[in-house]
Amino acid sequence: MASTATSSISLQKNGSRTSFPSSPGPRKFQTTIKFLSPSTKFIHVKSSATTSKYNEIVVDEEMDKIRRLQNGSDVRGVALEGEKGRTVDLTPPAVEAIAESFGEWVIRRLENEQGRPVEDVKVSLGKDPRISGASLSVAVFAGLARAGCLVFDMGLATTPACFMSTLLPPFAYDASIMMTASHLPYTRNGLKFFTKKGGLTSPEVEEICDRAARKYANRLTKVSTLLRTSPARVDFMSAYAKHLRDIIKERVNHPLHYDTPLKRFQIIVNAGNGSGGFFTWDVLDKLGADTFGSLHLNPDGMFPNHIPNPEDKTAMALTRAAVLENNADLGVVFDTDVDRSGVVDNKGNPINGDKLIALMSAIVLKEHPGTTIVTDARTSMALTKFITDRGGNHCLYRVGYRNVIDKGVHLNEDGIETHLMMETSGHGALKENYFLDDGAYMVVKIIIEMVRMKLEGSDEGIGSLIKDLEEPLEYVELRMNIISEPRYAKAKGSEAIETFRKYIEEGQLPGWELDSCGDCWVSEGCLVDSNDSPAAIDAHMYRAKVSDEEHGQYGWIHLRQSIHNPNIAVNVQSTVPGGCLSITRVLRDRFLVASGMDKVLDISQIDKYVKSS
Repeated sequence: MASTATSSISLQKNGSRTSFPSSPGPRKFQTTIKFLSPSTKFIHVKSSATTSKYNEIVVDEEMDKIRRLQNGSDVRGVALEGEKGRTVDLTPPAVEAIAESFGEWVIRRLENEQGRPVEDVKVSLGKDPRISGASLSVAVFAGLARAGCLVFDMGLATTPACFMSTLLPPFAYDASIMMTASHLPYTRNGLKFFTKKGGLTSPEVEEICDRAARKYANRLTKVSTLLRTSPARVDFMSAYAKHLRDIIKERVNHPLHYDTPLKRFQIIVNAGNGSGGFFTWDVLDKLGADTFGSLHLNPDGMFPNHIPNPEDKTAMALTRAAVLENNADLGVVFDTDVDRSGVVDNKGNPINGDKLIALMSAIVLKEHPGTTIVTDARTSMALTKFITDRGGNHCLYRVGYRNVIDKGVHLNEDGIETHLMMETSGHGALKENYFLDDGAYMVVKIIIEMVRMKLEGSDEGIGSLIKDLEEPLEYVELRMNIISEPRYAKAKGSEAIETFRKYIEEGQLPGWELDSCGDCWVSEGCLVDSNDSPAAIDAHMYRAKVSDEEHGQYGWIHLRQSIHNPNIAVNVQSTVPGGCLSITRVLRDRFLVASGMDKVLDISQIDKYVKSS
């Protein structure tokens, strides 16, 4: 590696695309060469002078290194040493191959749409403060330049801002990449991809990673390209912050001080040392808010205080304490890249998960009575009641923020008005905001409602909007690791979950029934679309409602194959005492053991819960 020469390229205005010479002879052949390397057993070489421009070398192990980096609609991996049992796999050469493939994908898509060759395709890159960002950014710039794109460096940014950089003038880039691993440890990093139409889907990212895998496997020198010319630096975050300020000013329309509608409001922001500090000084402060007492605003890629995550108990507890100590009107918690958020009301009550969905539902249903609200299928029965009591419709759907958002897009296309899509993790998107999951925009909506309530004479605070939301009596989340080599784990996990579905459909688990949502064409455990254009399934999961003669439906269970790790998540909720234990015991005894799946899955967490309860 160290002795390999490093090539150089320049970021020119009309970057040329890589071309490969055709094979000289007309002969076709196929051969298999055996290697003694323990990691790479076979290399399959295919060559055709008439159908291929160059010899294609397919190395299974090398290609798998790239394919395993796909994480649903994102790319994620280990970028730095420091995790026990994990090796670095998100390397600069891997990132360069992925960025190049994304650039080529964008160019092809634009050419297909416009019916002609395109030039000067512009792609921006933003990043969170992770310490691996600098070296991996160079790899992204190099890959995009190899694809023939013009590249623009946004520097420290947020995921929503990267998407908005494809829309807001004068920037309006053709595509954007955000480098982040969200709330994961400092050792991780990743890529999120956007065009003017929104975030890429899992099948699209799979296509890009597949092409990148072939590039990576064919490059015998696994050294990232050295840049001669730095990309153009742009300050998009100032434009994005102004965009948010303008929304607040226009929608509050304060009768006394239009330009400072947050005057006499104190708002605490906890950015967790991620990218969210801008919201304090570039949005709230400039609108007149008092932000004294805000926490961890300076970006620090080591995240020294706590995980930047609105689901993190430490993050919420620190924010709650700051709100109470300063008698603030609102507390805000952002995740690292600000595509998620949570809040704390003026009484110190944390609002995240189901509560945050309920709060946003209450606000949206005021503006759009009768609208459908899409959530993932791990939300409570009480949330469904909360939404329907206010005249809304609740669509339960697949876990995964991209799945939830895309379902809302498709429902609107099918004529079902859907203004809010939210996942329990805090990802939330609104139809009015380009179906973008933007944690800052969610907070903007909440702040606008808080100010309106104050102008109407209410001092109760935003928490009063969800005071009648019931909480589930019991809730438990467990994990079952898949006993398999990594390359076979996905198939084995799918087999286990499909067997679960089969057991329910055959009546082998009495009182259990696959859940459905007929009004929005979702069936078979909130997984399968039953309309004319079903979305592709990226991970297998089913929700079953559980009933008995005494209580009727008293709970539900959700089994989900993780796209992050080789395991299956089990979520159980109950409205009666002992319900979660009863459901989990049936899962273990009458499904896992009876079906033999306890040989495929490590059920030690299940056992421990059943025995200790």
